[in-house]
Amino acid sequence: MTVEVSVVIPSRDEEKTIGACIDKAQAVFEALGVRGEVVVSDSSKDNTRDVAEKHGAKVVFPDKRGYGNAFRYAFNHISGKYVVLGDADDTYDFAEMGKLLEPLMKGEADMVVGTRLRGEIKDGAMPWLHRKVGNPLLTGSLNLFFGAGISDAHCGFRALTRDALGKLRLEASGMEFASEMIVEAARKKLRIREVPITYYPRRSGDSKLGSFSDGWRHMKFMLIRAPSYLYFAPSLSLGILGVGMMFLGRFGINVGYVPGVHTLVLGALFLMAGYQVFLLGLFSKVYGVRMELFEPDRTTGFVMGHLTLERGALIGTVVFLAGVALAITLAANWVSSGFVELPLNGDDIISFTLIIFGLQTFFSSFFLSMLNEEL
Repeated sequence: MTVEVSVVIPSRDEEKTIGACIDKAQAVFEALGVRGEVVVSDSSKDNTRDVAEKHGAKVVFPDKRGYGNAFRYAFNHISGKYVVLGDADDTYDFAEMGKLLEPLMKGEADMVVGTRLRGEIKDGAMPWLHRKVGNPLLTGSLNLFFGAGISDAHCGFRALTRDALGKLRLEASGMEFASEMIVEAARKKLRIREVPITYYPRRSGDSKLGSFSDGWRHMKFMLIRAPSYLYFAPSLSLGILGVGMMFLGRFGINVGYVPGVHTLVLGALFLMAGYQVFLLGLFSKVYGVRMELFEPDRTTGFVMGHLTLERGALIGTVVFLAGVALAITLAANWVSSGFVELPLNGDDIISFTLIIFGLQTFFSSFFLSMLNEEL
């Protein structure tokens, strides 16, 4: 008979709770009248394996440790049309598995994610810091960066169709796997639904989550895949601030005080920093598209289609020579005055800024061309 539902449970030293999780999943199979399997991806040193096998689960042993590695390894050993993911510590109630499967079986969704924040969180199940700060911050960032539109991005109780799973590029090895799955689903325009679930305290042992280390892994993963927010937003802010300060400093426009050369120098610093961050974002975008980490957009389409090495190098050379020409003019005035007149009127700062911009553009064109080559 064809397996319809595969339940995947990663485990590490969960001998006291794994049996209950398997029994609940099998009870749902019977209630729904479907043929199912439970695959436990085990990295335990206790008797989790023996308990899981006694309760009818298939146990596989990932070649590397890590939450994401456990799932990705187990995915190679499943047969079901629908795949359910959950934890082995009995904090997620596998008896509620039918709520995850229903939208999938009706063809209303490609992925269903449980939401603890809109469901019920039992006393002691989730620390206040996670519930009020960490989870909302990370979920809000994920929604902002990728438009997933969900309330609990890090709920580990979720389900998806086998076809949807095949479309996701999953590479994360640790806890950031939870974020990666949502990001990939949003990137591939899959239909994501949420259903309220109940979240329970651990019945035994200590949590294997590291509040700050795992939180940072999630945030780092998201930022790397969101160059528009990581690079372009700060570079735009720095650029606008830098240009404004240089303009005010050069012409001494009164804004409550009369800006001078020091304002112009600080403006040049902001402008150069902003341009450097912009270039890093450009490199990141092109590389990410080439490596299929995210979809091309107008920026990458224009750069990859029109900004050739020759054009970039030409622009850099022109800007560089403009800066050099201004510097030579200032130096000539200094020489003609008998090495007396070299006023700090801001033109020298503008000259040096143009020279640096030209050099950055010239050499960045070569690096960008290398990234733009067919891989």
